[in-house]
Amino acid sequence: MISTPYIAVEGPIGVGKTTLTRAIAQSFHYTCYEEVVEENPFLKAFYEDIEKASFQTEMFFLTHRFGQLEEIEQKHQAGLPIVSDYHIFKNKLFASQTLKPAHYKKFSAIYEILTSDLPKPNVLIYLEASLEELLKRIKRRNREQEEHLSVDYLKQLVASYEEWIPSFATKHPDVLLITIDTDHLNFADHPEDLQHTLTMIKERIQQGVLE
Repeated sequence: MISTPYIAVEGPIGVGKTTLTRAIAQSFHYTCYEEVVEENPFLKAFYEDIEKASFQTEMFFLTHRFGQLEEIEQKHQAGLPIVSDYHIFKNKLFASQTLKPAHYKKFSAIYEILTSDLPKPNVLIYLEASLEELLKRIKRRNREQEEHLSVDYLKQLVASYEEWIPSFATKHPDVLLITIDTDHLNFADHPEDLQHTLTMIKERIQQGVLE
């Protein structure tokens, strides 16, 4: 069994990360951390013109997540279990898709300085879904800043996650990876789907079995 879980829930936009994270926190009595999205002043401009606003957007997320990770480190070292609806690992994934080479080089240098000694999760839950299902969910939740989110960008993001997850598993064999296909799950409207998923996650963590 993993002694003090630090769970990061990951996946593309609209897949249900925050809903599951909050449910884990409530059900398992974990400390919950959520990424700042709506407070990012550059996000709307980013979706309207990715190339123009990408550097400011990615730097905002990086610095905010860095601050949260410092707090997470303190609480996790104190023996408190943690669940978060993101991990800073994905910052480079997003940046590699959106930044110009020169900007990405600068971003990567800052990323390495900030994250080199910060904690990493010992459990990564990867939520996956088809592009069609993600588009439905994004439309249903109707967030203003996502009105200009392009299908091509989301498609590229899904493909990047599918490439990144196996690479992450290879590089971090000590992290318990739990992959969940959410195409036929509805955490928001079907409590039984959520409860079944929570039970499975709890069993996997207790077993500490790596995929």
